[in-house]
Amino acid sequence: MLPENVTLLNRTVQLNQTFLMLLLALLVYGCAPAGNNDSKKTHPSHAYKKTDSLPALNYSETLYLPVYSDIYHIDGTRRFALTTTLSVRNTSFSDSAYILKTDYYDSYGKLMKSYIKQPILLTPLESIEFVVEGTENNGGAGANFIVEWGAGKYADQILVQSVMIGTTEKQGISFLSDAKVIERSNMPHETNDTIEK
Repeated sequence: MLPENVTLLNRTVQLNQTFLMLLLALLVYGCAPAGNNDSKKTHPSHAYKKTDSLPALNYSETLYLPVYSDIYHIDGTRRFALTTTLSVRNTSFSDSAYILKTDYYDSYGKLMKSYIKQPILLTPLESIEFVVEGTENNGGAGANFIVEWGAGKYADQILVQSVMIGTTEKQGISFLSDAKVIERSNMPHETNDTIEK
């Protein structure tokens, strides 16, 4: 039979070993990546409300938004690649709007991509976004979006902006661009009045 202090010492060692194993398991579990890569947030940020049936749209605008897939830097012979996020926001507390067209053009005015195939309902205070990836290098420094939207009545409710961002090595750059109204209509697709520059 073992003396009482040896038995007590053995129990203490066993408890310490158990505690250390538990602590090690918690550390390994805590350092594991959270979730899998499929749970990563991607674009778009939420499901957009696409529609085939439009109500009577008594007002519409066509907006021109300058964007940059790259910009010149250093001596003007090098290009700095940028990712562009186009943000379309309904600033109204009460009225919905419909995004009818979101087309991306390069510096030569050639259509590169139509981002929507059917109208998108934008409810009060809702926002949607479209992304031009940083690997897209055909748009150039003169690229742009043409955005068309409509609503049941006149309202200065749609805010369209682009955010360009890029990083390379230790350098980072970001800037914002605002849209300009180039056409306004009381009855879309029937009578368009060009906005004076």
